[in-house]
Amino acid sequence: MLLLPTTLTHREARESLSMLGLALKRQTDADDVVVDASGLLHFDSSALAVLLECQRLAFAWGKGFVVRSAPPKLAQLAGLYGLDEAMTIEVGTPAITVPAAPADLAFADTQPPG
Repeated sequence: MLLLPTTLTHREARESLSMLGLALKRQTDADDVVVDASGLLHFDSSALAVLLECQRLAFAWGKGFVVRSAPPKLAQLAGLYGLDEAMTIEVGTPAITVPAAPADLAFADTQPPG
């Protein structure tokens, strides 16, 4: 799974695309390229350009491509540019599972000595 950075604007697009491209080349075992966009907070249309290029590379290597946990505004922007049918963008945040503490876990006494 590829992770998008927190910020992906015109300023970060070239470097982000370079890093994502390298990560794509390393994904030899997966049938689909999955991009996790849950950390994406600040972006502009350059984020879509980066994703489109990643999708193009994935398709060229015979892989599927999907963006998961995208911010709603990214999906809206894709719709505005007519890319919502050209690219699979799943909106939402993944469920975070917090493991329960073991029952025999002892906590230190937090009372000050006295």
